Amino acid sequence: MSGALIVTAALGAEDFAWLDGQRRAYFPPERNQLAAHLTMFHALPPSAEAEAGRVLAREASAKPPQAKIAGLMNLGRGVAYRIVSDDLEAIRRNIAEHFHGFLTAQDSQGWRPHVTIMNKAEPSAAKALLRELEATFSPRPLRIAGLELHRYLGGPWERLGRWIFRG
Repeated sequence: MSGALIVTAALGAEDFAWLDGQRRAYFPPERNQLAAHLTMFHALPPSAEAEAGRVLAREASAKPPQAKIAGLMNLGRGVAYRIVSDDLEAIRRNIAEHFHGFLTAQDSQGWRPHVTIMNKAEPSAAKALLRELEATFSPRPLRIAGLELHRYLGGPWERLGRWIFRG
């Protein structure tokens, strides 16, 4: 849905640089229109922009959530890093409760936090990358710096705001 609002968890600078480097290395370049990101909501209504900003500001007034990169995910035609964070899950639950009745089916169902580094590739290439990365993978902490609000522009996104955790 063009113009829909997207909510992401803003990654810490070092983690963003590493994950974005992975995305640039493995995502088919002709299909990679975005930097590395951790989507929390895919499509809030465009009319909720001001309200979403207030809700994200409220949630960011707390301390940063603890999170870790816990493993890899097979996306069929891609690969992602699986993110685990009870704190981020609680923040997402709060936002979902606030926007109850306005969430799409995709945003209403269970959330599987992840950062995609390859997608829309041949399944054999995705499987090969998954095996390669699993051979050396070790869980690691992930710094979540804040929350971001974006507008979907039919491919690329426009960042509308960023709220840094303060706690």
